[in-house]
Amino acid sequence: MTVPVNSFDEWSPLKEVVVGSPVNFKLPDIEISFEAFFYENAHAAFYYPSYSDGLQATAEGDLRPRYEVKRRYLEELNEDVESFAATLRSLGIVVHRPVTLPEVPRFSTPYWEASSTPALNVRDQAIVMGREIIETPPQIRARYFENDLLKPIFYRYFEAGSSWCSMPRPVMTDNSFDLSYIEEVGRQMVATQAVPNQEASPYDVGYEIMIDAAQFIRLGKDILVNVATRNHELGLTWMLRHFGDKYNFHRLDRITDNHIDSIILPLRPGLLLLRHPRFLEMLPASLQKWDVVYAPEPDKGSFPEYDGDDLVLSSKYIDLNVLSVDENTVVVNSLFPDLIKLLEEGYGFDVVPVQHRHRRLFGGGFHCFTLDTVREGSLEDYFS
Repeated sequence: MTVPVNSFDEWSPLKEVVVGSPVNFKLPDIEISFEAFFYENAHAAFYYPSYSDGLQATAEGDLRPRYEVKRRYLEELNEDVESFAATLRSLGIVVHRPVTLPEVPRFSTPYWEASSTPALNVRDQAIVMGREIIETPPQIRARYFENDLLKPIFYRYFEAGSSWCSMPRPVMTDNSFDLSYIEEVGRQMVATQAVPNQEASPYDVGYEIMIDAAQFIRLGKDILVNVATRNHELGLTWMLRHFGDKYNFHRLDRITDNHIDSIILPLRPGLLLLRHPRFLEMLPASLQKWDVVYAPEPDKGSFPEYDGDDLVLSSKYIDLNVLSVDENTVVVNSLFPDLIKLLEEGYGFDVVPVQHRHRRLFGGGFHCFTLDTVREGSLEDYFS
């Protein structure tokens, strides 16, 4: 590694990338941060025992979900991720990998405890903004130390001349979380509110900065940012103060709960991949003038059938989570042939199909699995 990070958008020719690792993945504890983050997709399992068979009694006698990911799914996920990494290497891209989590250690802070997670969805907690690495704070407690598995890579880029900065690490007591978004969604989903209970703590500091890098979409000098909670609002404020007027941050108000890269992704200048027409009016006026690829409705048959004790974390639209290699080449899940056909025949893309079977169980696709650290382009392209 001899060059610093250099990435300003989602489509310029990809030269270096970090691909995550699922080795020793274990589903995090089902607690307030996990429930709040995955609420839209998994709220029934969290709050309505009749919806799920994956229940055990806790020491207090309450029924709470206790989910384990089956070994076969983990093995198949590892096969698919390794195939994905090999495919990127075959395209001439330098692929970096995080430190492998050797086990699933539990850890504790003075305020709570959790089990560690491997660095699989590396897009979530780090973003390259031009020539700077920004680490974003976790929104799930189990991911508190996950970025440590990326530190050897970040240090090498730092030594090569990259800037590197981290947002403040949160305390993450129960009352750190703004639950107003899921209170609103809960009212839409069910007759009564169903939200996690928040216990007071002597360490409460109020709402804290908690926002994932996957809530940002880079288009050169223009950056889209999804803001659904006060936690996200504080994260956007940090970005604005950190960068000043260098970038144009465009706030998207509650376009979804958190990540937006299965709703909107720019495939090249002037062309967006978008989940549904209703999202177009939520974008900045300048982007509404771009051409739009509306993804085909996913076929239920393209997803594996799961048992009642398998916790599904992603929506059926997860296959929109594609990775652009350059303006004409995009990596797409081979299990979404309708999208492949549309991009090839309708828009002239060279599509690289790669299999990803259990994307709904593990909450990520090819864009989530990657942190693009070096793409072609220069400061002058965007900041002349």
